[in-house]
Amino acid sequence: MKFLVTGGAGFIGSNLVDRLIDGDHQVVVVDDLSSGKEEYINPKARFEHLDICNKQKIEELFAKEKFDYVCHLAAQIDVRKSVEDPEFDNKVNAIGSLNIFLACQKYKVKKVVFISTGGALYGDVKKPATEKTLIQPVSPYAIHKYAAERYLELLNETGKLKYAVLRLANVYGPRQFKGGEGAVIAVFTFNALNGIESTINGDGLQTRDYVYVGDVVEACIASIGLKKNEIFNIGTGVESSVIDLIKALKKALYKEIDCKHGPAKLGEVKKSVLNCSKANKKLKWQAKVNLEDGIKKTIEWTLSRS
Repeated sequence: MKFLVTGGAGFIGSNLVDRLIDGDHQVVVVDDLSSGKEEYINPKARFEHLDICNKQKIEELFAKEKFDYVCHLAAQIDVRKSVEDPEFDNKVNAIGSLNIFLACQKYKVKKVVFISTGGALYGDVKKPATEKTLIQPVSPYAIHKYAAERYLELLNETGKLKYAVLRLANVYGPRQFKGGEGAVIAVFTFNALNGIESTINGDGLQTRDYVYVGDVVEACIASIGLKKNEIFNIGTGVESSVIDLIKALKKALYKEIDCKHGPAKLGEVKKSVLNCSKANKKLKWQAKVNLEDGIKKTIEWTLSRS
């Protein structure tokens, strides 16, 4: 099968490309390298240095390649940047996604797997959010990711475009870009290994659902073969605070971690965790890497880069 992976030079995308190549699939990577790195691209994949906002070039690529499946991960990934420049975030995450989806529809792609966001869409939750939990976007990033989801639903209604949407928890692991959305583990790991003091925003009791990138990749693979159009939460269902992360890093590194407390971030979600029972049941998927083991894997990768 021939796959297009947009954002295939990025953190999650490059790990997915490796997995597809291992499965003997043909893979074309589209990335503008704004946050991805060309060195992350599997040498067996073909790379197209393209911006998904360039509708004409995207259409030309689809007409030429005749993709069977598309995994759409290309995005503006920084929530804070989306707040500073919502127009740019809309251009990439909403309109850029629409460009990809329209090309998929026009050139009869069998299915689109779209990587969306769980934590950002649901906002603060009192209990693990399900796919039916009220959508409460708290940033332009979340608004535009949700707009892209709605475009997919519309194109299915008007042209039978098949899709799966994966609403991810906070993903971490090898190749994560330190400035990316939800990259606290990458930042703290890098700092701890390089003797740099880390800043804990507020009291450090804010919680997130941290899911290892390898588990996310397996969820992508599982969703490709699903016949029905579905939306899935992808996470662990386990809440971990920033303080918990510090403790896990200390344990993995066998040393104290240099940290200080800074002011809380205005509007930051205090509690985010996903209920993934739907993915467990329908995709036969569940997260297998716990936080402690995932942090060890992240440390090993970070050390290999130094």
